Amino acid sequence: MPSAASHTESSYVGRFDRGLAILEMLANSGEGIPLTAIAEQLRIPRSATHRLLNTLCETGYARQEQERGTYVLTSKLQVLAFTHLSADGTVDAVQPVLNRLAAEVGELVRLSVVDEDRLTWVARAQGARSGLRYDPDMGMAAKLSCSATGYAWMATLDNEQALALVGRQGFGLAQDYGPSAPQTVEALLPRIESARTLGYAMAIQTFADWMSAIAVPLFHPISRKVIGVVSVAGPVFRLSEARLHQIAPSLIAAVAEIQQLIPGSPALMSPGLTAMNISQGDSV
Repeated sequence: MPSAASHTESSYVGRFDRGLAILEMLANSGEGIPLTAIAEQLRIPRSATHRLLNTLCETGYARQEQERGTYVLTSKLQVLAFTHLSADGTVDAVQPVLNRLAAEVGELVRLSVVDEDRLTWVARAQGARSGLRYDPDMGMAAKLSCSATGYAWMATLDNEQALALVGRQGFGLAQDYGPSAPQTVEALLPRIESARTLGYAMAIQTFADWMSAIAVPLFHPISRKVIGVVSVAGPVFRLSEARLHQIAPSLIAAVAEIQQLIPGSPALMSPGLTAMNISQGDSV
C-alpha cells in the first residue's frame, strides 16, 4: 500500500508536469489561449486547469487578459532566461559584440531586456575614451516616452499596446528629462512611427538635454518576439542626427549577430554557421 509521502510526491509530479505543459502551450501562442482550450488540448479537468493557471498568474509567469479572458505568458521566463544566460556565460558571449560596436562607434552601447511592462538595462560597453562620457548604472529601467530604447520597443507593438505601456509608466517631464521629451500622445506617436519606418529609433535631447541615442529591437530567433533592445548613446555634439543615421548599419549588424548567440538560434545548432558568424564579427 503506497504511503502518504509517495502519494504526495506523485501528485506534485503530476501538477508539475501539467504546469510545464501549460507553459509550453502558452509559449507557442502570441494571442493567448482560453482556459477551455487549454483543458481540452492537454486533457486536464477544467477545475485543475483553473487552479494551475491561477498559480502561474500568482507567481508572475502568466496573466489573464481581462477583455478576452485568454491567458498569456508574461516576460518572467525571459528574465529568468537572461539570468541563466548570465550565469552560464552566454551573456559573456554577447559582451564581445557590444565591445566591438562600442569601439567602432566610440560611444556607450547597452543591452536592455523586456521585463513585463518595462525595459531594464543588463549589459554595457563603453567606447568613449575621452571627453564627456555617459556611463549609467545597470539595472535602471528605460523611460519609454523619451528614450530611443523605449521607441524601438514600442515600434514593434501596435499603438494601443505602446500607449498602454507609457500610460502605466507615465510621460517623462521635460524639466526632469530633455527639452524635446514628448509630453503628449500626439507628440509621441510620430517618434514611434519613425522607428517603424526606419527599422531603428532615434532620440535627440529627449532623455537629457545633452544626449542623443539610437536603438534597435532584439528579436528571439525562433519566436520572433522582442526580448530586448540594443542602443548607442552619447553627447549630442558627437551624435548628431546625421551621425546617428551613419551608426545605424553597424548597430543593426550587431543586433543580428547577438540574435545568433541566443539559445534556440539556428546558428547555435550549426557549428559551421556559428564559426562563420564569429569570424565575420571579428572582422567588423
